[in-house]
Amino acid sequence: MSYKILLLSAYDAMSHTIWRRRLAAMFPEHEWTQLALPPRHFNWRIRGNSLQWALNEQDALTQQYDLLIATSMVDLTSLRGFVPSLSKIPTLLYFHENQFVYPAGNTQRSNNVEPQLVPLYSAYCADAVAFNSNYNRSTFLQGAKGLLEKLPDRLPEELLLRYQKSEVVPVPLKEVECLPDTRQPKEILDVIWNHRWEYDKGPKLLLLLTEQILQQRLPIRLHVVGQQFRSSPEEFQKIHGLLQQHASALSIDPGNFGFIEDREQYTKLLRRCDVVLSTALHDFQGLSLQEACALGCTPLAPNKLVYPEYLESQFLYNFDAKNSDQKNCQAVLAPLKAWQQLQDNNTALPKINLDEYSQGKLRPEYARLFDKLVNAREA
Repeated sequence: MSYKILLLSAYDAMSHTIWRRRLAAMFPEHEWTQLALPPRHFNWRIRGNSLQWALNEQDALTQQYDLLIATSMVDLTSLRGFVPSLSKIPTLLYFHENQFVYPAGNTQRSNNVEPQLVPLYSAYCADAVAFNSNYNRSTFLQGAKGLLEKLPDRLPEELLLRYQKSEVVPVPLKEVECLPDTRQPKEILDVIWNHRWEYDKGPKLLLLLTEQILQQRLPIRLHVVGQQFRSSPEEFQKIHGLLQQHASALSIDPGNFGFIEDREQYTKLLRRCDVVLSTALHDFQGLSLQEACALGCTPLAPNKLVYPEYLESQFLYNFDAKNSDQKNCQAVLAPLKAWQQLQDNNTALPKINLDEYSQGKLRPEYARLFDKLVNAREA
């Protein structure tokens, strides 16, 4: 059956863009209308998206739709007030993330309860709620419960029941051509760090790691790529200088540094790399790491956040905020050194299988959710 679907993305960060475009591509039989707002001015965006769309997108919002899909940053309650016809459309609210476990330190998000309340309200009035990981759902429920306990007026316990009945449907990985592993034996271990250049992705630990790679003259080439913004943490400039020194000291080509616009070139780099590294303080699925794994990289990530959900212990390093920075850095270095030795001995690095995140496996899950919502409203 073909549906007419309205999809709203209120803070269209890169992973949100990938998800909505991939979703439309997975279901070409449906007719899609997509509205997205750029990922900047966070506090205004999460509170003002309903007003902005209501004033500027009346024609698109008032069409006859079978299904409405909105990201959790959409102020669904206000938008339904501005455009009452939207309340008649079965609605799925999709959580890429939640603000309850966003690491402290970002001034635009600290001491502001709006980013926590807006998704809470939206989830309550949506017909169904889905999260991209169990970690995302459990931390949202824990955070929401804690917030409700702090409010001056007591709210009914049933408020949280809707979220407990939510589903977990990850962002699908794009189907990639399964090529034979043509990596040649080499002395240099190519490691890629491919995350947003923001403080919540752990640039401090990455800088420490880079310093150790240089000081110990390790046969490791580090590629630092990922989405950049108008201002980035100062660590990245220092990392760039250290990597240049390291390449010169070892007489090797320097790694890639900076965002790679061309998707084909980026994919080729992932295929050439041996390890994909995360130093994140904040991750709800780890899409960039998963995509690298699908292209043959061996993952290395902290033993927290979402990563233990799909990575075995051999791919996790022990990170503890109570540890010294150097101890955490050594926890990252140890497996990198071990894997470099494996490679030097012409032994294959361990790999993971993420078929459960593929479009082929997840399309039926999304289709079931769509049908369930539409049929329930029609009944």
